[in-house]
Amino acid sequence: MYSLKERLIELLISDKTISKAQLDEALKIQKAKGGSLRSILIQAGFITEKDLMSVLSQGLGIPPISLARFKIDPELIKLIPREVANKYQIIPVSRVGNMLTIAMSDPLNIFAIDDIRAITKLDIGTIIAFQKEVQDAIDQYYGENTHEAIEELMEDMKTQDIEFIQIGGTEEKVDSERLFKLVEEAPVVKLTNMILENGIKARSSDILVEPMENSVRIRYRVDGVLKEAESLPKNTHESIVSRIKVMSELNIAERRLPQDGRFRLKINNNNVDFRVSILPSSKGEKVALRVLDKSQAMLDIDKLGFSGDSLDKLKKCASRPHGMILVTGPTGSGKTTTLYSLMRHVYSPEKNLITVEDPIEYQIEGINQVTARAEAGLTFASALRSILRQDPDVIMIGEIRDFDTVDIAIKSALTGHLVLSTLHTTTAPGTVVRLINMGCEPFLITSSLIAIVAQRLIRKLCAKCREEYKPSDILSSRLGINLSGSAGRSANAATHGVGKVGSFYRAKGCSACLHTGYAGRVGICEVLALTPAIRNLVLKRARENELKKIARDEGMRTLREDGIAKVLEGLTSLEEVLRVTVADE
Repeated sequence: MYSLKERLIELLISDKTISKAQLDEALKIQKAKGGSLRSILIQAGFITEKDLMSVLSQGLGIPPISLARFKIDPELIKLIPREVANKYQIIPVSRVGNMLTIAMSDPLNIFAIDDIRAITKLDIGTIIAFQKEVQDAIDQYYGENTHEAIEELMEDMKTQDIEFIQIGGTEEKVDSERLFKLVEEAPVVKLTNMILENGIKARSSDILVEPMENSVRIRYRVDGVLKEAESLPKNTHESIVSRIKVMSELNIAERRLPQDGRFRLKINNNNVDFRVSILPSSKGEKVALRVLDKSQAMLDIDKLGFSGDSLDKLKKCASRPHGMILVTGPTGSGKTTTLYSLMRHVYSPEKNLITVEDPIEYQIEGINQVTARAEAGLTFASALRSILRQDPDVIMIGEIRDFDTVDIAIKSALTGHLVLSTLHTTTAPGTVVRLINMGCEPFLITSSLIAIVAQRLIRKLCAKCREEYKPSDILSSRLGINLSGSAGRSANAATHGVGKVGSFYRAKGCSACLHTGYAGRVGICEVLALTPAIRNLVLKRARENELKKIARDEGMRTLREDGIAKVLEGLTSLEEVLRVTVADE
């Protein structure tokens, strides 16, 4: 009869996953220092966790699972205490009758299985999962005492005899007075505050409160990626939404139309602004809160992470007395932050700086900021007409949405003003094509436009737990990286400043980064300056790929190339660059 350790050794040797010499060395380390053979093999670099999981799955007949794609019933979490889940790195995933199935990274840990069997009084079945995914699931479903706090708040609500108002048909009458009384109760206030505080602690940029069929889902967007927190009982939804409406001074009785607002809280001695959007859905009102934490705001152009040549080019363009600079990218790519940083960069007491935004995200001392209100007739275009009578030197437009706005922006740039604005396009060369499609004449574009910045935000690797590795030849080839020398397009590596290949790092995960492997974000960009060659192409209404080719020949580094440069600096991973950018043609 084999022991579990002997079975593991037999599987690894028969599968030729490791050599006899590597196994002997690992056993020697285990004898001297202790620990599981599995962990020692992985830490020594003799085998990857993925390969080990494959060997164990096939050899022991234990199925694998991807926890990142699996939804776990909160009732199962109550069966196993958090300290036990953390100690043995396990998470319950399903229960059928008297059989509880748990996911674990080390299915050979018989002591863990025996302990859980004793705690739950159930039969235990095992499946294999990556250790990082198990830890992520523990953090997600157990939280930092979140579950216990919610249970306590639910008990408080019951003892205070609060009757929650259920969602009914569209003709249902709402008792506003009762709603106001409900949202002032202590448990509702505490529960709402806990959701907001947890979002701040997690460094989230957005908090989503979403009604589901039988629960309320809370999600936080951390470093650009949504992460689900613990679900709440369905009957808490109406009170949480109503509480947020009261804080935002919105109509508490209106549940059929979208509403927008904002409020401010003082958390840990920091003033944090929340921008609120409420949208009616089939299962109730969905709330999206944008977190505007001034203590986390990075409004210094030198600290956004832009590469040296791109940053120098952008500063040079911003020093011009007139013209237009456009920042492009999808929602959440940091466009507004870049605009604010440029405004701070060009600010001086001798200049009159005015912005028109919808809404104003950050109040900046010394800059006149105007809120566009379309419902009152104050659109971007009408606000710009009034701003031009205020003798401005620099004008920032929150977003160019239509021809009227871009027409006035171009005319403002032509009449001696520096205009900064954003536009929703994916690439810098594609912005020119977009402007022409909006109805702008090419000669006006070439006369007014100075530069276009296309940007994205990519997650930075956690400096405490990132691990070094060598990427596969297939991945390197896909990204145009020559592992023998330089990176980027091999013919033009020097031109684009991508540089020499150094060490490559990937995400691992630790307590400091909440086991994501990433902490914070950094900007990548491509800066297209309108040189004489580019202007000639614009006048000819050239296609995007033609503009891109000439721009790259003149030294423009694309988003993909800038991302790879960040990889070579050890700031991010190849997987993150692949996630955020598209391949260059």
